[in-house]
Amino acid sequence: MEGIGAFQRVVDDPDGYLKTLKTRKNILGYCCSYTPEEIIHAAGIHPLRLFGSKEESNLADKHLQSYCCSLVRNVLSEALSGRLNYLDGAVFPHTCDTIQRLSDIWRLNTSFKFFSDIVLPVKLTTDSAREYFEAVLRKFKAELEKGFSITITDEALHASIRTYNTIRTALKDIYELHAKNPGILPGSALNACVMGSMILERQEAAELLEGLADDLKIKTAAADPSRKRVMLAGSVCSQPDVYSLIERSGADVVWDDLCTGSRYFEGTVGEESDPITAVAERYYNRIICPAKHSSVTARGNNLVKSAIDRKVQGVIFLMLKFCDPHAFDYPYLKEYLDRENIPNMLLEIEGQLPPEGQLLTRFETFVEML
Repeated sequence: MEGIGAFQRVVDDPDGYLKTLKTRKNILGYCCSYTPEEIIHAAGIHPLRLFGSKEESNLADKHLQSYCCSLVRNVLSEALSGRLNYLDGAVFPHTCDTIQRLSDIWRLNTSFKFFSDIVLPVKLTTDSAREYFEAVLRKFKAELEKGFSITITDEALHASIRTYNTIRTALKDIYELHAKNPGILPGSALNACVMGSMILERQEAAELLEGLADDLKIKTAAADPSRKRVMLAGSVCSQPDVYSLIERSGADVVWDDLCTGSRYFEGTVGEESDPITAVAERYYNRIICPAKHSSVTARGNNLVKSAIDRKVQGVIFLMLKFCDPHAFDYPYLKEYLDRENIPNMLLEIEGQLPPEGQLLTRFETFVEML
């Protein structure tokens, strides 16, 4: 399965890949899955998810308080150090207070060509919010056209929508196949597919994912009834070691509720209507994260349903330290799981994981309880 190798290579060395890509394409960075990638892609610009370096750096210290999350600190450090010089700019949807502050600091302290704040509605319960959502995306399209002296046609938008629908459908197929038979693919490889899809040129990613999904449909692996089925929940997981350690502890990650997972590929965009309206509709209706509100039960119900549908035996919350939206969300989600007698544990992480032995012991203890 060559596709996995291609994704793994760009995840292991994104800078090398992107410096080569820069010779033929403009690149815009982003930190949130509410970024309207279809519009960026239709402009002929490469959208790049910024995960932040795992290397320690103090360059962000004079700009950010000590209680800001490691993702924001590392992304800002990379920008200030010059490691992201292949970028032409960045796009910042209003996700949380820390990302909003990163947006201001980035704008004032970097010299990239393009910058855009995308202030999407938070309360997604009214027709006016849906209309506002669409208006923000049309404004963003106009900003891209002015900033890069281009015209984004409806034809280009429809083509981009088809590419992203292919990516999302293939990723979901791969996830579902893995959930039915975890032995066909290591969890770290599954993680590489999602992360790599946010780095690779999207047309190449779409073709590789379709091929991988076809390969997995005919692949078999002996089921081991002794292995437990767990699910990850939280914001992001860019550490493949988490998956490997869980597997060493006797469990398999069969699903997740992550922005670097199911929330990224959930839902497709309608291909027949006005393209901007269709893109807005998908982002408006997608499974929400704590940065958005659709109802007081939406997050809890989705988490429980995902766990029950995939026969999950335990849920592991990956809590990025100092991530206020997810920290506020956690007690409410735990209550939903406890009510359904679904065991769960909380693991607080930063850019660098805790020592391997300590982490493995925690996973082993949790798996033994299941």
